Amino acid sequence: MSKSASPAAVPTADRVLQVLAVLAQQGKALSAAELMEHTGLARSTLYRQLARLKRWGFVLESDGYYAPGPLSLQLALGFDLASHLVRQARPGMVELSQQSHESVGLIVAVNDQAICLDMVESQHSLRCSFEKGRSVPLRAGASAKCVLAHLPEAARAAVLDSQWGPGTPERQAAQDELDAIRTAGFAVSAGEVDPGVWGCSVPLFGASRQAAGAITLMAPILRAQGQEQTLIRMAVVAAARISRQLVLH
Repeated sequence: MSKSASPAAVPTADRVLQVLAVLAQQGKALSAAELMEHTGLARSTLYRQLARLKRWGFVLESDGYYAPGPLSLQLALGFDLASHLVRQARPGMVELSQQSHESVGLIVAVNDQAICLDMVESQHSLRCSFEKGRSVPLRAGASAKCVLAHLPEAARAAVLDSQWGPGTPERQAAQDELDAIRTAGFAVSAGEVDPGVWGCSVPLFGASRQAAGAITLMAPILRAQGQEQTLIRMAVVAAARISRQLVLH
């Protein structure tokens, strides 16, 4: 939809779909200015539509650029998401997988779910089952806890309230665990989501210094035993390298 029809020709109820169609057809992340040019929408109208699409997970924002989001990926597994985050993270994920000989996933939070945007599989015959497009609740496992820990405070509090109830001891324990993850800079779990799977998840930061997502290094527990600290260091270094790319690009 290059140089889209004038806003008057697009019914008001369809404008949110117009924005999504432009993002899908351009094949790359677009800035708000580029979206205004392609849709003909006023800035205020465009931001209202983007807010709706982001809220439902149909659009992903990374440092002011917009691309089809995780829910679009879930609608058609195998679709290669044209996202700035995915493009910048992929080389570092491949390098980490080759270095560790294990699987590496790219994870983001959408509503109350952690969704895998991309996956680099281990070459081992015994490997983890987490796959591109899969989602898990923001409750258990390194990936979910890492992205939840690095959500903006209000969003994090809303998820915790919905899961545990405001003011409960369980909520406070979960909050304390997330605070510890933020302090450490990574989250580790073993068997919390998939039996027999160890994971280490590290946040990715863009130019705004807000977390854009996380990478998770996953391995069978039996293969990770005794190698945990080495694998954690590899993941932390890889995440820092990817974050630098996000800042530079």
